[in-house]
Amino acid sequence: MTERKIEKATLNTDGGSRGNPGESGIGFIIRIDADSSSEVVCRGGAYIGTATNNIAEYRALIWGLRNAAALGVKRIEVLADSELMVKQVRGEYKVKNEGIKPLFVEVLQLLRGFESFAVGHVLRAENAAADELANQAMDEKASVGDYLVDFESNELF
Repeated sequence: MTERKIEKATLNTDGGSRGNPGESGIGFIIRIDADSSSEVVCRGGAYIGTATNNIAEYRALIWGLRNAAALGVKRIEVLADSELMVKQVRGEYKVKNEGIKPLFVEVLQLLRGFESFAVGHVLRAENAAADELANQAMDEKASVGDYLVDFESNELF
């Protein structure tokens, strides 16, 4: 764990799939301020193999939240372009897919670890940095970026 404590951060996440299911990648970016010119403190993209787009979206969110927790973020604002995931996490939609339910539960557990949180929907154009990391990871079939926690585990780098 780092010694640094961050009062408030914004987390953008994105998951993508080339085919549904198909080869998939996830990406996240954590900024101290919400605007795109603010300080990026952590970012990552990872190739996750074959998955659906919705699974990729949830795995991106989980990875981003784990990294935010490792950074010592107290309050977090999550922004994602998956309207389905955002509305499920907010409790506006039920999670019906059995494959998503355990990921949904993990997201809620991670969010409870922050002093406060908000989850919002953004247009794809406003989520370009996270999308770029997910696509780079799919192109390279590898992990990219500067992150603390690997997407496969809770181990610190």
